[in-house]
Amino acid sequence: MKFHIIIAMLLTMGLVAGGVAHAQQPPGAAPAAPAAPPDLNAIPDKMPFNLPFGPPISIDRAQSVIQAAIAEAKKRGWEMNVAVVDPNGDLKAFERMDGAQLASVPIAQHKARVAARYRRPTRAFEDAVQKFGFNYILTLDDVIASRGGIPLVEDGKIIGAVGCSGGTGSQDEATCTAAANTINK
Repeated sequence: MKFHIIIAMLLTMGLVAGGVAHAQQPPGAAPAAPAAPPDLNAIPDKMPFNLPFGPPISIDRAQSVIQAAIAEAKKRGWEMNVAVVDPNGDLKAFERMDGAQLASVPIAQHKARVAARYRRPTRAFEDAVQKFGFNYILTLDDVIASRGGIPLVEDGKIIGAVGCSGGTGSQDEATCTAAANTINK
């Protein structure tokens, strides 16, 4: 019983101290304004992320995208799972590097599928939830709000997507960006 009381007191003191430290400003400094979320009622002139779907990526190109991702991951000492899908989000090629975590196998595929079907990087969903609090995004079918899925665009058309998983979101995204850059030029 005493242990629970001590833990509660320590947590309360930590929250109070954190709030006081957060509230302090340098002398003469104006408080920082939080970033305003986008207006959900705004009606854009054009459809966002409105790239047309093209012919599916070939197996040879899909494998070269995977090899570019693996080269980037090896250069940085990361073990990754890398998936390439066609425009419909169906798996075209996959590699799991030695030592990559097994839980990330379906996550890499999920990121690639969402990037292809929604025609945007999965970071767009992460930002919507994390930066703007648009939790309704999580109710959309098959969404994953985590970086590491990037559409593959050739001649202005989506030919597939690449998804990486196994590291932090920023590591996954960096690996995918290097791979996508072999096509998205």
